[in-house]
Amino acid sequence: MPHLTPADEAALTRLAEALVNQQGARLIVAPQKNGTGFWFGGGNMVRSSDGSLLLVGRYRNAGDSRNGADDDERGLKLAVLRARDVDGPFEIILSLEKVDLGVGNRSVLSIEGTALQFTPQGTVELYVSSEKTGIGYPESFEEFLKPGTGVWTIDRIQAGSIDGLRGAPIHTILESRDPQFIHVKDPFLYKRTSGELILFFCSHPYSWTSSNTGHAVLRDGELVPGSTVYDFFPRGFTWDVAMSRATCAWDIPQLGRFRDRRVTLQFYDGGESIRNLQEHSAAMKRPRGYSCEELGGLAYVVDGDFRNGQRLSKYRPLFVSPWGTGCSRYVDILTTDDGVFATWQQSQPDQSQPLVMNFVSTDEVNRLLE
Repeated sequence: MPHLTPADEAALTRLAEALVNQQGARLIVAPQKNGTGFWFGGGNMVRSSDGSLLLVGRYRNAGDSRNGADDDERGLKLAVLRARDVDGPFEIILSLEKVDLGVGNRSVLSIEGTALQFTPQGTVELYVSSEKTGIGYPESFEEFLKPGTGVWTIDRIQAGSIDGLRGAPIHTILESRDPQFIHVKDPFLYKRTSGELILFFCSHPYSWTSSNTGHAVLRDGELVPGSTVYDFFPRGFTWDVAMSRATCAWDIPQLGRFRDRRVTLQFYDGGESIRNLQEHSAAMKRPRGYSCEELGGLAYVVDGDFRNGQRLSKYRPLFVSPWGTGCSRYVDILTTDDGVFATWQQSQPDQSQPLVMNFVSTDEVNRLLE
């Protein structure tokens, strides 16, 4: 397996920590309420042809999927926001609610992760995951589906403009009937140097006891048959033993010590348990990470070979909020001519999770890679 030198790995870590700067980030989208279970995020940011910044995510209000999501606001709505420039406020330009995202006889109980892109043909594509009714668990597993809950799938919406996404046809492109990977959600996109487009996603088993990462090849908005891999990035052995959910893959600039090799950073969310663990009263207190309060990790791959990812956060999480539960998750990276943007959900003293952003100039990125 391709490894980098310790000095190379240290340089990658410094670069990632400069991007996901917990103290230096600024809040760009607030949740609808300041409190536990309220956040905005789980999406990505893109730059439009007019230079403005667009980001997509979903507003999540407090709810508990273990009790059923049919009567609460857990995954409330999806939103696309625009900022005219780097310093400007992000304002909602499109809002889609659960009722807008049903497919056939499948209605939406909760909206989850999303991904937005402009295609080379000039259209807009929105990938959205949601928990839906009308699917059910496979035979002999039916009794494990809790009342009031559904199954997660990933859909694609395409239109000629952001406004056109409302009312455009919705096509389910990824769902699973394998009890090991029955729930699929949280899509993000990565384009290889060859131009091949990869859809990354996370999965959960029927028992909701872990979170895993998979990928598939996209061609003309559809999955290439036989290209889906559900478990290419195995969970770790320490702080990320229960969850290893990739959220972004970013090709670093081929500069300095990396001028002769192609290295991709893979940001991921992890945790020790799906639910918050009761700690020993005399144990060292530290953020442990659990569902909805994950911590941030980092891995890398060389020459685009995602089968051989190497963790840089093997023993401890790399990204931890200094506030609240320590939650720091759903990192997304956007490269522009001026520099690199990082966005992520960050726990606050009130335990809400707004979307925050940090910017690192191109000159600083170059310096860090020397």
